[in-house]
Amino acid sequence: MRRRAWREFVSLSTLLLTGACAVGPNFRTPPPPAQNGYGPGTASPASAPADAVAGGTQRFDAGTAIEGQWWQLFGSPQLNAMVDRALAANSDLAAAEAAIKVARETWMAQRGILVPQIEAGASTSRNKGSQYLAPVPNDTTFNYGLQTAQVSVGYTLDIFGGNRRQVEVTRAQYDVQRFQTEAVRISLINNVAAAAFQEASLRDQVTAQERMIAIQTELLVILRRQLADGQAAGADVMAQESLLAQSRTALPPLQRALAQQQHLLAYLTGGTPADGPIKGVDLAALTLPHDLPLSLPSALVRQRPDVRAAEASLHAASAAVGVAIANRLPQLTISASAGGNSGGWSNLLTAANSFWSVLGGLTQPIFEGGTLLHRQHAAQAGYTQAASQYRSAVLTAFQNVADSLQALKSDADALDAAILVRRSADSSLAVAQRQFAQGQVAFPTVLAAEQTSRQAEQALIQAEAARFTDTAALFQALGGGWSAPEVK
Repeated sequence: MRRRAWREFVSLSTLLLTGACAVGPNFRTPPPPAQNGYGPGTASPASAPADAVAGGTQRFDAGTAIEGQWWQLFGSPQLNAMVDRALAANSDLAAAEAAIKVARETWMAQRGILVPQIEAGASTSRNKGSQYLAPVPNDTTFNYGLQTAQVSVGYTLDIFGGNRRQVEVTRAQYDVQRFQTEAVRISLINNVAAAAFQEASLRDQVTAQERMIAIQTELLVILRRQLADGQAAGADVMAQESLLAQSRTALPPLQRALAQQQHLLAYLTGGTPADGPIKGVDLAALTLPHDLPLSLPSALVRQRPDVRAAEASLHAASAAVGVAIANRLPQLTISASAGGNSGGWSNLLTAANSFWSVLGGLTQPIFEGGTLLHRQHAAQAGYTQAASQYRSAVLTAFQNVADSLQALKSDADALDAAILVRRSADSSLAVAQRQFAQGQVAFPTVLAAEQTSRQAEQALIQAEAARFTDTAALFQALGGGWSAPEVK
């Protein structure tokens, strides 16, 4: 009869558990945005002279999949090597990956609450009873030993789904960490590419500045010789000295910025500045990607890891509301234990020395000073907060793409203008030098032309680097070619 009653009790408990619902809202993925684009019109091609560095026309293919290793489209072995090194050795990425393991183990540990908890124990003791009381053993002995062994089983029936909601919270938090780690990885790749392009730009600017200083120094030597021969005016010499001093003054800031970019590349790739400079890229050797993907807004929210992280945070907040509600409802627990007591280990588990017990308990919070109610209100407010943060993440994603598209259009126009200015400045300098040699213009005219040419060269280098950098930024804005693997 006892076995039958036990089986019926277990069957009833199982029925209650499997038939119970989970209180609180059931999470649903937010609907995709209704927008079809990122601006008032379609993204138009961005064109610059094809024969220039970073030149050519960039077209945007709507709905095209993003290349998973998009940085290889720039055709630079040096850039590929830097990205590979960063992915293998960057400390921030390693910390984020370790955080994934923490979140996963926390989730797996929380799942244990869904199954019965089983414990086994054994103890032994030596005892002396009072002679004024009946002896504890079933004899006349007051000094005795007692051995006990038992197995205990405990379980909380998840009638209202509070435990399941708590597991749902930790699972969603694990997803948050997965997506945040992927965002760190994508940002790292983009930061390496941007730093590499900027380092190459600064290296070219330093080279151009040093070349200009060398030319101006040589010209100053010539002017001083001509001054000694009476063929040049002292004012021309002083003007050239002033221009040379200005050029020399402009060099240290460029050198400092170059060193800082090299230090940044060392950090991003898991090294230190003491390891020596990393072999950088050459702007002139880079290939500008011309056919660029452009995801639809409905696809963008599934491709951006930061948006997916915000969605997972919303999921966790939704499940937390269910946890708070369940905590205000009755909790039903069952427990059972079985074992044996004996004066010796040899007959511990005989039928005469065995014992067992089954216990069921029901608890219902009645008054806790409003604690549970306000915790529920806090969880609901947290859900509202997470919903706003998700919307902000989506809007930020749209802004990033729109900014990148506008930047690429502006970069193409800026590069086109910089090329024209450079060609015009070089032509003006050549004319000024020829006219000065023929005595048709004063030397300050040549100085002004030299200054314009130097500024035009620096601006062109910066425009070239900007187009490469903003192209990489578009790939990051579109999600970096990442897709979330399913986790079970």
